[in-house]
Amino acid sequence: MAEITHRFVDSRSGLRMHVAEAGEGPLVLLLHGFPECWYSWRHQLTALADAGFHAVAPDQRGYARTGGPADPAAYSILHLVGDAVGLIEALGGDRAVVVGHDWGAPVAWHTAQMRPDKVRGVVGMSVPYRPRSSRPPVASMRRMFGDGFYMVRFQEPDAPEAEFDRDRAAAFRRMLYAASGDGPGTALIAPEGGGVLDACPEPEKLPGWLTAEDIAAYVAEYADSGFTGPINWYRNLDRNWDLTAAWHRAPISPPALYIAGDRDLVATGAMHAVEHLSDFVPNLRETVWLPGCGHWTQQERPAEVNDALIAFLRDL
Repeated sequence: MAEITHRFVDSRSGLRMHVAEAGEGPLVLLLHGFPECWYSWRHQLTALADAGFHAVAPDQRGYARTGGPADPAAYSILHLVGDAVGLIEALGGDRAVVVGHDWGAPVAWHTAQMRPDKVRGVVGMSVPYRPRSSRPPVASMRRMFGDGFYMVRFQEPDAPEAEFDRDRAAAFRRMLYAASGDGPGTALIAPEGGGVLDACPEPEKLPGWLTAEDIAAYVAEYADSGFTGPINWYRNLDRNWDLTAAWHRAPISPPALYIAGDRDLVATGAMHAVEHLSDFVPNLRETVWLPGCGHWTQQERPAEVNDALIAFLRDL
């Protein structure tokens, strides 16, 4: 099995980024989501390396060992795409296959849309590509789900990160369990008078894919940076809508793959987008549904995800 190594790389965007990497060969960039870091790709880094690829999983802007600026406005989708493109260039790659899960999926989709010259292929997990809406998203989410919905709640200053930083082990344990295929499922709507984590029950025992050592690893990775940077991504939802006007309904041209669990509320709640994905992603090769899998796609079903990724990569 290939060894995972760590270093810091200066993205051409100007951000110094921590990366975990393994293998040699064509570049595959693995972009994590919330509340994760490079560690969520631990199973894919070695599998892709053993299959002949150079797999690189950064801690994205604001996360874990990378950290980031204090200004919330510095976490827009243009900054995030810039980090990804700048990392491809800094790693010596002319192009890469860009793979994203959860928040990493919109970054991957937009990287392929905005800079197709840098993207050999794109893979989205859990979050399908959604075309730009006709109006800013936060007010729409507030109307649909209320003020307690986590994306709305995360617009507030200071309080959201304070809730998650209060007991990071409990935050990871409850979030990862609740949204998994082994958990009850959660829409992450805070009950009245409570917080977002109150929508995530404490597990009686961890599911088989998640160990106490995994929770400890996440806590250690967040030790110096905490949750402010990650939550700043959500504080740019309306700003992203403003900034992406030039790409309104623009197609995503590179070859693409979409993978999701059939117990993932993010994916099943976006079935219209999934069913119409090829309208905006004309080179969509396949949609892969993983039975019994929840939101944490590559962690819950590493073998199936690895097989789908490697087959897609070898067919490019």
